[in-house]
Formats: sequence, C-alpha cells, structure tokens
Amino acid sequence: MRIVNTAQAEQWNSGEDVAHWIANQARYDRMNKPFTALILDAAALRPGSHVLDVGCGCGGTTLAAAALIAPGQAVGVDLSAPMLARAQAGAEAAGLGNAVFERGDAQVHLPGHDRFDAVISRFGIMFFADPVAAFANIRSATRPAGRLVFVCWQPLAANQWLLVPRAALSEHVPPPAALGSGDGPGMFAFADSDRVGQILAAAGWRDIEITSEHVPILVGGGGSVEDAVGFLRTGSMARMMLAGADVGTVDRAIASLRAALAPYADAEGVHLDAAVWLVQTTAP
Repeated sequence: MRIVNTAQAEQWNSGEDVAHWIANQARYDRMNKPFTALILDAAALRPGSHVLDVGCGCGGTTLAAAALIAPGQAVGVDLSAPMLARAQAGAEAAGLGNAVFERGDAQVHLPGHDRFDAVISRFGIMFFADPVAAFANIRSATRPAGRLVFVCWQPLAANQWLLVPRAALSEHVPPPAALGSGDGPGMFAFADSDRVGQILAAAGWRDIEITSEHVPILVGGGGSVEDAVGFLRTGSMARMMLAGADVGTVDRAIASLRAALAPYADAEGVHLDAAVWLVQTTAP
C-alpha cells in the first residue's frame, strides 16, 4: 500500500484526535446526521449502485449508503486503521455485508477504475496534501457520468457550533492559533468555495455545483448541557486551548463553556448552527 500523505496518515493513526473520534463515534454520527442526509439526498443512490466513501472514518456514511444500495456495494476508504477497524465492526453488527473498508491514500490509490456510480464524503476530503491529484484519482475510479457529492466546512466565522464554545473558553485562555488554514490540509481547507471549484475543475470534473447549507446540529449528539460540555472538553479545540492551563483556570473556563451552552439547550440537547458547502459534480 502506497501512502504519500504521510503527515495525515500519522495524525489519524494515533493520538488523541483519533481516540476521541473512536470513543465518540455514535455521538459524532448523531451530531452529523443532517449532513449525511444532505449527501445521500443529493446523491440519489439506487439499489444495485456501487458507491465509494472517501475519508470514511468510522464508517457512518458508508453504512448509511450500504443500506440504500443493497445488493450494490459501498466501499469506505480512509488512512486511519483504527477508525476502519471500528467501521468494520459496525458493518458486522448491522449485518451489512455489502459494506467493505480499505485502508488507502486517495491521492494515489483507489479500489478500481471506472468502478463507482457515485462517490460521497462527509468531511473526509479536506485533508489531501495534493487535492488536485486526489480528485483526479477519485474521478478515475468513477464511471462516466458518475456523481461526486460531499460536504465541507464553511469558514469558522460561519459556524456557531465552534464560535460559541471558542468564545467562552477564550475568556480564560488564549484562542488557538488556528484550526486549519485555507490552503492546506485541515478542517477549513475548503472553506473558500471558489477554491473548491477551481480544484475540481483542474481535476477534470464538470457541472460543478456548490450550495451553502445552514443546519442546526446537536452538539455532541444530544443529551444534557453537561454531556455537550464533556464532548467539547475532550475535543481537539478545547484540548489545544486548555493545554498547560492550571486547574483553577480550567475550571473557570469550563464553567463559562457550560453557561454559554445553556441558552441553546432543550430536552433533546444543545442546538447550534453549522454551515457547510454542499458540493455536487459529475465525471465526464
């Protein structure tokens, strides 16, 4: 197996970020459920189709696609071996034998040529070191007139679910230097929709459509304010911000976070707005 995106491979095979995703997989899937619905509705998957899920992580979107396309096959690809192991366990538990998972670098390898009717991704395509090469390779795995549908984050300033906890913690500790740049691998790599369109066009995709979507999400997948606080406290942003702070400062910061989330809570959980780009395009 050839991997060229070595920095991302290292990040997503060990450390606290991947551990948080695995430990909270069900919570992430509930939190991201609106985005899964956006992708699957736009992709219009049909029984018998073959679907590729790029950057599938713990497999939530792959399993959702597999349930729609049986007896077609859904193939999830990711750099993270621990997350793929969790995904495979999920497929077995759900009895979805048509969902399979492979470890690989989408920039240089994908399972098959002209094989897939559709390619999907839920926040798994912002981490390429060479995005043009990656999307060209994804296109080569897609059948003529096959569809690519994905969601990626709009800028930080448009995402209330990050701004509210960030502002609360920043009352006590410095904000993080960055949550990812706009021109390199990371959460906000595709925050500029014009850049996304340029990358896809350079990679040979056509009929590119990018729409702005705002949806309320349940922070941490629902539950009490305390559940949401615990989820955010162990996530990457809060860990970065609170690293090195003394116990008293941490306690005050968490109290501010709790107070900031409380006005957005109801019996279901903490609701905050999230903004994404829904990207749809077609292989020639």
